[in-house]
Amino acid sequence: MLTGRSWRNVFRAPHYLDDVLIQMDTIGVGSLFIVLFIGLFSGLVMGLQLSRTLATYGATASLGQLVSVVLVRELGPVLVSLLVAGRNASGIASELGSMKVTEQIDAMRALGTDPVQKLVTPRLIATAVTLPLLTILADLIGLMGGYIIGKYRFGLPFSQYWTSSWQVLEYNDVVQGLVKPFAFAIIISLVGCFYGMRTSGGTEGVGRSTTKAVVVSSIWIFIVDFVLGEIFVNLT
Repeated sequence: MLTGRSWRNVFRAPHYLDDVLIQMDTIGVGSLFIVLFIGLFSGLVMGLQLSRTLATYGATASLGQLVSVVLVRELGPVLVSLLVAGRNASGIASELGSMKVTEQIDAMRALGTDPVQKLVTPRLIATAVTLPLLTILADLIGLMGGYIIGKYRFGLPFSQYWTSSWQVLEYNDVVQGLVKPFAFAIIISLVGCFYGMRTSGGTEGVGRSTTKAVVVSSIWIFIVDFVLGEIFVNLT
């Protein structure tokens, strides 16, 4: 019911654009540093581990292709979504949970304001917009990390690495790399809002809601990742 009401509110006024922009700053810009940091070291670690195997078979020139496919299809969307879930699903749940136990949400209803329209829909829109963008940046930084390993371990030329990286990607891979974070964004925002707005029991209840939001959103990310992966594999 919360999901249906949230999506319906996307297409009807009022839209609370200021709240959307504030949430985009909190969720997107606030997560930027940690996403780029983890993306870089994911590419470095992946390049390091793959380089050992590729060197065994004399296929180090394929490093860019493997890093690109793994990052864009799978690791980038899932890793970034888990980071955002840990940072923002918990934040959403704790913020709305605090409002719930202090009866701010009840006061909002008494004043004639729809809490879902005011609190949930802006967070849904902001997460759905920013998470795919964060994933794109993480993929790019991860590819740079793979290039650093290829350059200083095997002397891979810049043009060879980057040309092979983008040429190996198919339309299916790019769409998959964008659809997944969009779906994960819906999960993160709605799960966080759901447990936040169902909080009860004072400050202890806020803590329980925060924990549930992170755990449940993380589990659903993996479940939906498998389902979407199965769909895209069958489309190839």
